[in-house]
Amino acid sequence: MKKATFVSATSIVVGNMIGTGLYTSLGFQAAEIPSGFALLALWAIGGLIALCGALSYAEMASAFPRSGGEYNFLSRIFHPMAGFLSGWVSITVGFAAPGALAAMAFGTYLHRVVPAIDAGAASLGLIVATTVLFLLPLRFGHRYLDAFVGVNVVVLVGLVVAAFSRADAAGVSLAPSRADLDPGRLGPFAVALIFVMYSYSGWNASAYVIGDVEDPRRTVPRSLVAGTLLVTALYVAVNAAFLHTTPIEELEGEIEVGLIASRHILGATGANLMALIICVGLATTVAAMTWAGPRVAQVMGEDYPALGFLARGNGQGVPWVAILWQGAISVLLLVTSTFAAVVTYTEFVLILSTFFTVAGVLVLRRRTPQPDWPYRTWGYPVTPLVFLAMSLFIMVFVLRERPVECLWGLATVGLGAVLWLVVERTRSAG
Repeated sequence: MKKATFVSATSIVVGNMIGTGLYTSLGFQAAEIPSGFALLALWAIGGLIALCGALSYAEMASAFPRSGGEYNFLSRIFHPMAGFLSGWVSITVGFAAPGALAAMAFGTYLHRVVPAIDAGAASLGLIVATTVLFLLPLRFGHRYLDAFVGVNVVVLVGLVVAAFSRADAAGVSLAPSRADLDPGRLGPFAVALIFVMYSYSGWNASAYVIGDVEDPRRTVPRSLVAGTLLVTALYVAVNAAFLHTTPIEELEGEIEVGLIASRHILGATGANLMALIICVGLATTVAAMTWAGPRVAQVMGEDYPALGFLARGNGQGVPWVAILWQGAISVLLLVTSTFAAVVTYTEFVLILSTFFTVAGVLVLRRRTPQPDWPYRTWGYPVTPLVFLAMSLFIMVFVLRERPVECLWGLATVGLGAVLWLVVERTRSAG
């Protein structure tokens, strides 16, 4: 099997990140925080958190170069059960839910441009088509991601230039005000930050496919950092463009903010073209999720005989059962859930998982004061501590503001604990 290059490894990071959140979540944030400066601060803070996480994960990937992401890292640092719980989250909702959300947004955007196309059917068709694509040899998926991620980046840069070239912009001011310091906005800010962190989900994507990458101990760390820096710059710039050109009242509570803002930036015809390009970006996100997620299921199947069916691959090394598993869960979530609830539920448990993984860097350094792996976290120990502090802040406030969704997330983890006891007993008996 041909290994992925630095470009492809970076593409999976960028492809996982640029998608649903960028084109949809600003409307949910604006409904609670009607301040251009505060909204941009959210995206900048989100980028800082993601970068601190990426720098920390880069060391873990260099120290433990095996596919699986948190499943691999937590199993090695803490305990196999910790890794299993994180892997359970990944193979149930961690990738399937973002994939379903991207498909949901894809269908919504496509229907707005071509009303004859049913949004639900388009969403379902995208998941099915992407699942089939990644059942083929992996090089086809690499080429798809590399090409369309490049298109995405070029289009977003062009959109930003067009937005700030307009002399008749009618958006909200991006300058700070005294109202931004109101303590009463802290709770809504934390909840809005979870939508931002959902948008940044994927900064750790290449850590899930380490086994598919050339020279992984060097390539994966570089791809994590490069991809996160690129996306942070794009996110802040694109959201500034949206807010600069579009009245905030038009954005509040809306899911198709990319289409709404594009109408102000490019006009009606240009907005429809932009919506189609957004569809390409969302389809790329689904593809990136379909590459990364099944690799977690595959390595869990390799380690636990009771889950061995998930490790089954074809002659090209493609884990076809794991890919079909994730596609089926995405379809289930697509037809049973609402957008906002799935974001909160999914992101809470994912932040919990990344929290313990980054904490693992501190534990790893304590065990190995003079590590010999190629990459070590820049800014240690400040970098991981910033990530941990901000993640804890988000989880505490979201648990207070949205307890039902968070409890569903914790229930998913609890179910994983029960399953671990069963599969571990089976492995021990064998």
